[in-house]
Amino acid sequence: MRKKIVAGNWKMNTTPAEGLELVKNVIAQSAEVCECVNFIVCPPFTHLSQVAEAAKGSRVAVGAQNCAAEAKGAYTGEVSAAMIASLGVKYVILGHSERREYYGETSATLNKKMEQAYANGLTPIYCVGERLEEREAERHFEVVKAQIEEVVFNLTAEQFADLVIAYEPVWAIGTGKTATAEQAEEIHAYIRSVLAEKFGEAAESTPILYGGSCKPSNAEEIFAKENVDGGLIGGAALKAEDFIAIGKGF
Repeated sequence: MRKKIVAGNWKMNTTPAEGLELVKNVIAQSAEVCECVNFIVCPPFTHLSQVAEAAKGSRVAVGAQNCAAEAKGAYTGEVSAAMIASLGVKYVILGHSERREYYGETSATLNKKMEQAYANGLTPIYCVGERLEEREAERHFEVVKAQIEEVVFNLTAEQFADLVIAYEPVWAIGTGKTATAEQAEEIHAYIRSVLAEKFGEAAESTPILYGGSCKPSNAEEIFAKENVDGGLIGGAALKAEDFIAIGKGF
């Protein structure tokens, strides 16, 4: 059985006080959801420590939204994987479309970040996905395959066993557009087949999350698909009630 995961990417939202209240509400309401669902919240760096402390001993795990490509040194403004791990954080989102697009993250950069994550015991949530023009040009399979081959294929079998993939149709993030459940299943099944080319049967155990405007109203339909193992949630993760409702979609 693959893990069922509902991960919340808070992005650049919430103050420390708001984030603390949000995670406490998520923890309190998580009892309403099947124990089979793994909840993860990923707050901004400013309150990662407080949120991780509040979540200790609960069923809610904590992740960072990014980490530095280097271990330490003169990199003003960066936060290392070791710093993140020292807070009791378990996950780190890497390769999010916003990091690729706004900050020019390349596969070369992401290979270094993956290395840092694994060296410090963090589980990467590695994001892949195509832009609207790539989808319209029917290049979505090609784009996603390259993002996997250039980074994930460099992992050892042991590292691959501790990886979460998140597919995010970039055209559906923050736009209100959503891939149909059929489109989600098609690309998720394709991603699993690409992973199997390199890692064989181990690909059957890799959780693949859907990350494009997933909300309470469509979670159940999307999560019902065989190769969709949960969601990487943006806007809906900022309200505990909506986040928990998505978890009930399994």
